[in-house]
Amino acid sequence: MLRLPKFEMAEPDTLDEAVSLLAKHGDRAMPIAGGTDLVPNMKHELFTPELVVSLAGIAELHGIEQAGDGSLILGAMTPLDELARDERVLRGAPALAQAASLVAGPQLRRMGTLGGNVMLDTRCQWYNQTHFWRQSLGYCLKKDGTECHVVAGGRKCVAAASNDSAPALMSLGATLSFQGPDGTREVPIDDLWKSDGIYNKKVSGEILTHARIPAPGPGHRGAYGKLRDRGSIDFPLLGVAVRLDLGSDDVVTDADLVVVALQARPVRVRKVAETFRGLEIQGPAFREALDEVCTLASKQCRPLANIPGDHEYRHAMVPVYTRRTFLAACEQGGPVHHV
Repeated sequence: MLRLPKFEMAEPDTLDEAVSLLAKHGDRAMPIAGGTDLVPNMKHELFTPELVVSLAGIAELHGIEQAGDGSLILGAMTPLDELARDERVLRGAPALAQAASLVAGPQLRRMGTLGGNVMLDTRCQWYNQTHFWRQSLGYCLKKDGTECHVVAGGRKCVAAASNDSAPALMSLGATLSFQGPDGTREVPIDDLWKSDGIYNKKVSGEILTHARIPAPGPGHRGAYGKLRDRGSIDFPLLGVAVRLDLGSDDVVTDADLVVVALQARPVRVRKVAETFRGLEIQGPAFREALDEVCTLASKQCRPLANIPGDHEYRHAMVPVYTRRTFLAACEQGGPVHHV
């Protein structure tokens, strides 16, 4: 049995108090949201904070609001299960609702939060192991070691971003709000990650407070497809978020495709909007353009052997899931997943 290391728990009632605690204790403290990822990682001794600051009691971090301009404001402590079922999210951000519905299993979705999923630590089959296992291998570049076991001689960690919500939020043009000792900071979600899996651009001591999604156009459609070994619990072997904005007569005015679980940050596939723009989604030209987009995705998305699952198979599934997910968005169908 894996045991938790010793730590103290703080349960602040306000955001200011939580920020103050993190600032006071520095690297010896960590915030905890739902705990579905942090607690297992602490058992594996990937993190050993002396103080864990619970965000559960901070009311301003919970809930979903629709602003007067139609944008959605999603509290970081909002459970994933609530996001998946909320009518405003289903209507205005269907890709995010579908992504939230496919995270882990029902119990974990009720505990896990949007903020926790956005800030999920990158994952690697050489990193997400027990301390004994990692020690016997000489550790790795991401934790306690100097060698990358995925890329020989690699100087940057290639642990994979595995957060289902991230590509959906990127496709929707979301902005993240952080609160820290120096005040509030707004970060476009595209700018959150670096190409090194050890780091993101979150400043030490900051807390993610909410995400804002701009109001969708009347013809917005979106979907999320997830490849995994089992129908629940598993992290993605591949995650695909798509967006289609339609004008009159179902003609594409804008489009986006963001893929996750390949490398240290979600990947936006280039030239998707240009390929689809001006095409009617039920016409033959759209299907031809979809073939081209699938080829673009296959060329730009190259999975590494960083997470369990054959990386060549994962690469072969990129165009398959790109096609399925775009068609699901066209038809306003349900989530696409591997069975």
